[in-house]
Amino acid sequence: MAGRIEDYALIGDMQTAALVCRDGTVDWLCLPRFDSHAIFAGLLGTEEHGFWRLGPEHAEGAEPPAATRRAYRGDSLILESEWDTPRGTVRVTDFMPPRDGAPQLIRIVEGVSGRVPMRSALRMRFSYGRVVPWVHRHEGRTVAVAGPDSVWFDTSAETYGESLTTYSDFTVAPGERIAFTVSWEPSHKQPPPLAEPEQSLEATEEFWREWVEHCTYHGPYREAVIRSLITLKALTYAPTGGIVAAPTTSLPEDIGGVRNWDYRYTWLRDAAITLSSLLRTGYREEARAWREWLLRAVAGDPENLQIMYGIAGERELGEAELDWLPGYEGSTPVRVGNGAAHQLQLDVYGEVTEALHLAHMTGLARNDYASVLQLKLIRYLEDHWQEPDEGIWEVRGPRRHFVHSKVMAWVAVDRTIKLIESGDADGPLERWKQLRDDIHRDVCEKGYDKERNTFTQSYGSQELDASLLLIPQMGFLPPDDKRVIGTIEAIQRELSTSDGFILRYPTDGKDEGVDGLPGDEGAFLACSFWMADDLAMIGRVDEARRLFEKLLGLRNDLGLLAEEWDSRLKRQVGNFPQAFSHVPLIDTALRLTASGAYGG
Repeated sequence: MAGRIEDYALIGDMQTAALVCRDGTVDWLCLPRFDSHAIFAGLLGTEEHGFWRLGPEHAEGAEPPAATRRAYRGDSLILESEWDTPRGTVRVTDFMPPRDGAPQLIRIVEGVSGRVPMRSALRMRFSYGRVVPWVHRHEGRTVAVAGPDSVWFDTSAETYGESLTTYSDFTVAPGERIAFTVSWEPSHKQPPPLAEPEQSLEATEEFWREWVEHCTYHGPYREAVIRSLITLKALTYAPTGGIVAAPTTSLPEDIGGVRNWDYRYTWLRDAAITLSSLLRTGYREEARAWREWLLRAVAGDPENLQIMYGIAGERELGEAELDWLPGYEGSTPVRVGNGAAHQLQLDVYGEVTEALHLAHMTGLARNDYASVLQLKLIRYLEDHWQEPDEGIWEVRGPRRHFVHSKVMAWVAVDRTIKLIESGDADGPLERWKQLRDDIHRDVCEKGYDKERNTFTQSYGSQELDASLLLIPQMGFLPPDDKRVIGTIEAIQRELSTSDGFILRYPTDGKDEGVDGLPGDEGAFLACSFWMADDLAMIGRVDEARRLFEKLLGLRNDLGLLAEEWDSRLKRQVGNFPQAFSHVPLIDTALRLTASGAYGG
């Protein structure tokens, strides 16, 4: 069975990523892109669906031992795991070098002390564990072929095949280093070049060292911010600038339930807030690349803006279920693709416009089409902002007039007015000022419950929604407005878990709730960071700091966060690692640092 979600480490090359468990098992790897079929899908099934374990030899039938300790090498994405065994200590270094050719996963075994017997067990399965490839030797190399894919396995250690698995048994002595590499190439092409593990390791370390040097944040939470920034960089598809929400699919929000989604795509919302965090920490090149990705993805059809696209801007992300996979801890169905791609989510217009506005305000080189796009988006909103939609949480129930969606429509108009007033665009200024006032009035009249002194999830509803915490952060109302303070306090009362974290909205267990799905879910980590932000904005800075540092305590030992926290099971749930968790971590750290609200 796969490990707990927080037992995994992330390694990647800015085009795809692998998850490595504490016991040295790679249980997830899609090649050659984030959204390609997995060759190791044990994360969502069993070892029969593909894995690669590298660690100390253990007795047949026994659980493989977990690493005694592990850490990233400095500020990098190079994972070092060490095992202390009765026969000595051994280190395994895992990484994926940034590439302009074949993707490579490199694992280097190094003896530290004693003589440690080791085993590599490699079981490649294509098409998410469904296809057993033809594995054979070719000019001294091991290659697995099926259809359009070929995966090449190279090592100086002796290998043998048994039970449709490639094994290597060897002993490592102090100072001895043995490398293993998996590379992908289209099956109709020539074999990929042999890896140069030591040179690749040095180049990978240098890449990350130089990249981290650009960070402009030097506050008290630098370690957490840097690790989150590295994670966001790892989720960026370098050839296009697209940013995936997470490198995984179908890690459950409700273990054993049906809330299992494919996050290996570029959500405009997630990518826009990621861009804002990168800009505020000095990463202008990534912001520029994302803006160019956006303009290409939306080009020619801005009126039909999708909420998400493929990492190269693909529009069709048809959803399917992989019924041969039993799911993570029995959580089915396992889904690939995402049917929410064609939902109407009006808030996306606000997030995209806010990101373009921030890029403009921070001096990112002007792009005339970006301004044209922004004006086209507002013209669309003029005619559609009064429609119900599926909202920020992609509900699969009936469309509603979600308050957050209307607020973000207001944001889109407000930021565009500012663009026109700056002289960098032309548009019907007075008409859009009136539109901005109309949206504001509509929200305050129809989305606010006077008796309870709180905004509500949708017009006419009683439910609360944590996305309402963004009202002061977006400038819709000032933090000291009594309606804002009332909303913050209502969410604290009604959407807090037993350990003080924040749910997105109420769920109804076995029955279908507002989102059209049965079951419950964990506390959505982004919402808890938003609460910390709001508390700081209304002057409750000590409370904000305590909540933020409590959230930092939920990270795994490598500083990584999934989408949600299950307060009942005390474990991370949802796709992992999640951009939508790491972005608000950065934002809250910046806000608390600016306010001086930290413990020294």
